[in-house]
Amino acid sequence: MRGSLVWLLTLWASLFIAPTAHAHKPSDSYLSIEVGDKAVSGQWDIALRDLDFAIGLDADGDGNITWGETRAKHDEIAAYALARLALQSNGAACKVEVPQQLVDRHTDGAYTVLQLQVSCPQSPTQLNQLTLGYKLFADIDPQHRGLLKLSAGGRTRTAVFSPDKPQQSFAVKEPASWFTQFIDYGREGVWHIWIGFDHILFLLALLLPSVLVWHKPRWQAASGFAPSFWEVAKIVTAFTLAHSITLSLATLGWVSLPSRLVESAIAASVVLAALNNVWPVFQGRRWLVAFCFGLIHGFGFASVLADLGLPQDALLLALVGFNLGVECGQLAIVAVFLPLAYNLRQHWVYQRLIFIGGSLLIAALAAVWLLERAFNLELVPF
Repeated sequence: MRGSLVWLLTLWASLFIAPTAHAHKPSDSYLSIEVGDKAVSGQWDIALRDLDFAIGLDADGDGNITWGETRAKHDEIAAYALARLALQSNGAACKVEVPQQLVDRHTDGAYTVLQLQVSCPQSPTQLNQLTLGYKLFADIDPQHRGLLKLSAGGRTRTAVFSPDKPQQSFAVKEPASWFTQFIDYGREGVWHIWIGFDHILFLLALLLPSVLVWHKPRWQAASGFAPSFWEVAKIVTAFTLAHSITLSLATLGWVSLPSRLVESAIAASVVLAALNNVWPVFQGRRWLVAFCFGLIHGFGFASVLADLGLPQDALLLALVGFNLGVECGQLAIVAVFLPLAYNLRQHWVYQRLIFIGGSLLIAALAAVWLLERAFNLELVPF
């Protein structure tokens, strides 16, 4: 039991002292490269908030990045970005320039849009292999991802760049490997749930009581593992079904909700799920809570795929791979948490410190996120 206690306390503490506990959508940039018959061109969307952290855009320090402040940094933005992007055609270096910069809005805020002009030694018709090296923010944010959409020969393929996968090569004239793309988006789904601390805390708030039974006026340890297991199975199944529905609807463009509303509702769901542990209202129906709020969390998951702007022929592949990755990441969390929690369910440390204290801490943290998201504030530095 002592070993289980140490493991669970370590896991629990890591959720609250992680230095980059993302309450908002993780850092991504969106890179599109098009190999045409006469030229190679592209577009690179980079979040202004990430650039502000890297090179400083908010000149007056008022917390708002204006168009004037962004325009004054155009040359520095282009130099910073291009120093971290390398293209090669058939093994020879290509020259990349930024003739124009714009500003656009994604689901999570404003982005600078770099229009890319690519000059390669070979003509586009002679280009057989394209190699990209991507190191944007690699030195300051190990969680950053670059999402690539490569169009060539009437086909579109996708890829995900990260600090541990900074260079990838593509056979331009060969069909894209659907399996490789599927694995890339599956891996991205796992990563998204693991660094989406609001999603993790919502799930844990629902799982915490699974090894306990409510006998008014207090919680008591469950009599056996089977009831706890089936309670968890119902919660995870309901959450999975719900977020899969809205993830699919949002990614396919059939339903769209404002980002601030979605992010605020996700924070509210965490608050309510955690407080329900302290003042039980939905006992025996936590699967229903998981389903209802899981619908909202699905819109949050969809933001990554929606912002990428995938063409129709790549949507299904990305959607299925990403969703399965989310489920694998979720099941990994459950597989670690449930046995530890069950072994400690009778210990005061679990019943008082982890269950009650942890639920209150989750509710407090999520309440801060709710205020930030609803009123566009910055109260905590994560």
